[in-house]
Amino acid sequence: QVQLVESGGGLVQTGGSLELSCATSGRTFATSVFAMAWFRQAPGKDRELVSAISRNGGNTKYDDSVKGRFTISRDNAKNTVILQMNSLEPEDTAVYGCAAPREYRTGDWASLRLDDYYYWGQGTQVTVSS
Repeated sequence: QVQLVESGGGLVQTGGSLELSCATSGRTFATSVFAMAWFRQAPGKDRELVSAISRNGGNTKYDDSVKGRFTISRDNAKNTVILQMNSLEPEDTAVYGCAAPREYRTGDWASLRLDDYYYWGQGTQVTVSS
């Protein structure tokens, strides 16, 4: 059984900040540390990956739309992945969630390809008001 549970969403004004957290649990995650990613999905739009991080945190990737504003990090001791979001814009309004691949992936693997991910969290709503 695999669980990805996100928290930290909410309503914020343009230019504000939010920190999202993803807690992983389940037998699969208990035995291996997985590369992870954050996705978002706005109403009427396709799901997109915005950031990814390797197992050891040494490699991170960002979509151009969030580069320089969002920071992904992880605390493997706590089985948690964090997305710090700064300088938020109304266009960032979406449901944000975390994702994991089917296999834990070795080395510095990190990907922004949707097809590389198998486990998906339910997400947390982020709303940015203008």
